[in-house]
Amino acid sequence: MSPTTPMSPTDPTVLTAERSESDQEAVAAALHAHGLGDGDRLVLSLPGSADYVSVVLAASRAGIVPVPLDPRLTDHERRSILADIEPSLVVRETEQLAELLAGRPSISTSLAPWPRCRPMHFTSGTTGRPKGVWSGLLDAADARSLVLEERDLWGFDAADLDLVVSPVYHSAPLRFAAGTLLAGGAIAVLERFDPAALVEAVEHLRPSTMFCVPAHLQRLFAHLDETGSTLDASSFRLVAHAGAPCPEPVRRRAHDLFGLDTVWEFYGSTEGQITACPAPTWVRHPGTVGPARPGRVATVDADGQLWCAVPSWGRFTYWRDEEKTAAAWRETPDGPAFTVGDLGRVEDGLVHLDSRRSDLIITGGVNVYPAEVEAALEDVPGVQEIAVFSRPDEHWGQRVCAAFVGDVSEDDLQRRARERLAPPKRPKTYERIDALPRTATGKVRRSEL
Repeated sequence: MSPTTPMSPTDPTVLTAERSESDQEAVAAALHAHGLGDGDRLVLSLPGSADYVSVVLAASRAGIVPVPLDPRLTDHERRSILADIEPSLVVRETEQLAELLAGRPSISTSLAPWPRCRPMHFTSGTTGRPKGVWSGLLDAADARSLVLEERDLWGFDAADLDLVVSPVYHSAPLRFAAGTLLAGGAIAVLERFDPAALVEAVEHLRPSTMFCVPAHLQRLFAHLDETGSTLDASSFRLVAHAGAPCPEPVRRRAHDLFGLDTVWEFYGSTEGQITACPAPTWVRHPGTVGPARPGRVATVDADGQLWCAVPSWGRFTYWRDEEKTAAAWRETPDGPAFTVGDLGRVEDGLVHLDSRRSDLIITGGVNVYPAEVEAALEDVPGVQEIAVFSRPDEHWGQRVCAAFVGDVSEDDLQRRARERLAPPKRPKTYERIDALPRTATGKVRRSEL
């Protein structure tokens, strides 16, 4: 296969590790020419592509911290993040990406054999303010261990072709794509998820690995049913899903289509990965999200909150937020452990989730925190109170809804949501009510909404 191979006019281009390595050297030279160095932040706020992955790898191997942002963020959302992290360079246009890939031949640079940092992804919180998950720069031993941990778990190697069907600026698809390239394999990135395009790509490219969210599987199966088409999934050795609870019928159909020994589920967060569950384990223990990943220990405290002890390369802080960092970590007999507030239990070494983070809405694999949405809408003239909650959605798992008290039109609320919130965070329904239901201590009873 040549370094970049379009397999059909509509298929994504295949990027090989050989071509990516060359591109990474050019990008690292370009970044150094821009004056970026160790620990500087490089913001990427544009749609994902195979080239995007090469830029992330180039930056992280040069000690420059890539900061992937959802390009759908509004200016309001983006401004607060940029002011917080003070990036040295912001890339928002594909032309800028192409300029980096063109490199600076006169600048000599060297790439570390392994990424020297984790990308700095942002996660919202119950306060509504997005938090950057910061690993800092890793020493050589931890940098190597970070890559090999993923490689050993998922079996990435030079024979792999990873089909990226999720937005590559999200942490899981980016990890799978980067891990495949670092192992000598190749990647192909769909511009956007479309079940027909996925079927065609599988037919022509014959990928071996794929990460997806349950909503992707639901849309794929609906497409197969509606069109009467089939998918030859025999090329896959690994299909991993995560990001939201997977309905049992969808899960079992995935087992049938891809093969029981091919499908895995994992549980984690932007902050860190906790479990990995092969399908046969789930079949024997329905409801589990699997055992803790090798080298990690999952426990629960007296309140049922899940904690995970991680090796040194799995540690993080919240950017410029010592209070939230301290609340997320504690010392355990197994070493430092973190929590994201999820509730669950550990039985016979297997983790079971009882509840994701308080109030968290997961829509199409995207985490949405009511507090962030409420903060964006509460100052609309006429709003006295507003509460955001979820309802089940057959396509996306959950949909974002809002109830409000006050004299304000739905049009005004929708207009403000479009100004301040990325599409997944915008409420799909607004309901005027006389008063928000509250507990005796004043907390909103979202379950009643």
